[in-house]
Amino acid sequence: MTRHESDDPFHPIGGCDARHHAYPRRWRRGRVEKRLSFPYGRTLVVGRFFALVSLIVLVAVAVALLPSLTVGPVAVLAVILAAYFVLFAVSPLLTEHWITRSRLILRQGWYFRTVIPFSEIESIGALDEIGPLQAPLGVHRPFGQPAIFVTGGRTNLVSVRLTRPRHFWQSFGLGAREIVFDVLDRTKFLNAIDERRGLFAPVQAHRADADLRD
Repeated sequence: MTRHESDDPFHPIGGCDARHHAYPRRWRRGRVEKRLSFPYGRTLVVGRFFALVSLIVLVAVAVALLPSLTVGPVAVLAVILAAYFVLFAVSPLLTEHWITRSRLILRQGWYFRTVIPFSEIESIGALDEIGPLQAPLGVHRPFGQPAIFVTGGRTNLVSVRLTRPRHFWQSFGLGAREIVFDVLDRTKFLNAIDERRGLFAPVQAHRADADLRD
């Protein structure tokens, strides 16, 4: 194969036109890009960071003004604050939303993850009806609404409507048929998921090893 042929993203593979089964990929050494990552907003993390700093200052002032406090309670409180910081302030910085070849994976830190096969998506699109000051941050399900918010920021919101409701332990088991989340580059995200949903998925999303193959 000449260099010109290898640079062609739709060069026939095994006698077949790659258009018929290709996925959005980076053609580098013939490897297929199986997963696309999309970061979300960091407004939530910033707010939690300042809240934690304020709480630490209050604890330090209390310890200084109340010398009768023993080391035990202060140590326990320090451990709780450290665990909160790692789980709710650090872990959201380590995760992103993913689009694989057959599924949408939404994550927020180590405390929220849901896998949505494309076959279970009824519709997905931009959500501009909610203003920046109206969108809740974090994992939140408003009472009386069949939707759960998984947001790190209040802009570039996306709504995905499911074919059937799902129950989330983060919302005390309440069902939700709509998931609202945010991404930094909404246009790129929507284009990518539209393109991949329009292509035949090579992996059955419900297989036990789908996480390893897709």
